[in-house]
Amino acid sequence: MIPISRRERTVPVTTGRGRRLLDRLRRRRPTGSLRDWLIRVDEFRDGDALVIKAEIPGIDPAKDVRITVADGILRIKAERRLESNRERAGYTRRELRYGSMMRALRLPENVAEDDISASYKHGILEIRVPVAPAPQPSEPVTIPVTAA
Repeated sequence: MIPISRRERTVPVTTGRGRRLLDRLRRRRPTGSLRDWLIRVDEFRDGDALVIKAEIPGIDPAKDVRITVADGILRIKAERRLESNRERAGYTRRELRYGSMMRALRLPENVAEDDISASYKHGILEIRVPVAPAPQPSEPVTIPVTAA
């Protein structure tokens, strides 16, 4: 049990200095969460391929998307750019997100990295990753033992 005579040793935020500090921190904090900047994906198998569909509307895929594969990890980086003529257009509401987005996905071990392909249509980036069939376990071989 905590004794009643114990006093809190915190500075109330209602002081002018504390309020100014919190206001400054709020202005520096990026809006939204990290989750807002992750590219949303669907991942499924289609025959001998792993298909990754990424939702990235409003981009020019030739300029704004970069897909790399290294050490078994597929990385998708994209940038949604604000149109320069609308930069200072006097918005009354601005909810669309602009800026960098990314996603990193671990690939299965038996993929053919050189044969990965990507296409973009109607705001969806589709990446097809050919997956080699898993090697079938071989039948056990019986080894005869001879007496020496």
